Amino acid sequence: MILPDAPRPGRKRNLMLAAGLALLVGVVALVWQVADASWPRPTGAGSPTSPAGMTDDASTLTVSSGPSASASAEATIPSRTPTQTPSTARTSTAPQVHRSCSNPVFVTSDRNGGWATRGYYVHNNMWNSSVPLGPETLYACAFNNWYVVSNQTNNAGAVKTYPNVHKDYNNVPISSFNSITSTFAASAPRTGIYNIAYDIWTNGIATSGSTEIMIWTDNYQQVPAGSRAHTVTLGGRTYDVWKTSDNHYIAFVPKAVMTSGSVNLLEILRWTIAQGWLAASSTLGQICYGVEIVSTNGKNETFSFTDFSINNS
Repeated sequence: MILPDAPRPGRKRNLMLAAGLALLVGVVALVWQVADASWPRPTGAGSPTSPAGMTDDASTLTVSSGPSASASAEATIPSRTPTQTPSTARTSTAPQVHRSCSNPVFVTSDRNGGWATRGYYVHNNMWNSSVPLGPETLYACAFNNWYVVSNQTNNAGAVKTYPNVHKDYNNVPISSFNSITSTFAASAPRTGIYNIAYDIWTNGIATSGSTEIMIWTDNYQQVPAGSRAHTVTLGGRTYDVWKTSDNHYIAFVPKAVMTSGSVNLLEILRWTIAQGWLAASSTLGQICYGVEIVSTNGKNETFSFTDFSINNS
């Protein structure tokens, strides 16, 4: 009888290492199955999404200021439960805050400083050089998002500055328009003397033959030039209409302050023409929106403009 060869020492060590390795692989596989069964899985198609309130796209991060900051911070606390779809992480339920200009791209303290942007012109417009002018600085983030800090004393009720945003029209016949509408929003300190207003120039811009038509949206202690000539309701708002005897200055002063909203400018222009105060052949030169400042009681006051647009056809 022929007996098998006895195991060599090296072969025995190899067998023992192989058995140990197999046991280790089995343990690792068991641990992985348990962990995989307990780890939460995202639902929906595509790759797994980030934890709630967090995304990999930096452009989706929203930083809020003011009253909503705490709510936004609480809404973005990371959670181990994934969002249902990628769009869920991009939706904020925090309350909306009033628009502000916190990082201005244009700043000027020049009396005639201005910035042309997107078809509009933001203008510091410290125009009245016949009286002493205090300092004034304009800060703009956009044509429809800017503010001005002014410090003026009262000089016999004279308007000193009119910081504004405006659009030029190069004397287009008013009769050629089918519509001219505008949106606006502004806030003011309710101190001193001022009026926030549209300033519409027809038949030229500040020339001897031009007519200035103003629509005051907010007024504090200010009185228009001329005398009150009419009361009219247009666009659901009631205005006292003031004018000079030569009809070169006409002001629509609402019975109630308007801090934001929209105005049908063409309706007001057509009504003015119908009164015979403006010729039917009149042209449109410029539409402005800003604040006429008489006084801030000799201290810095801020006037903010957070919406403005003009749409015409």
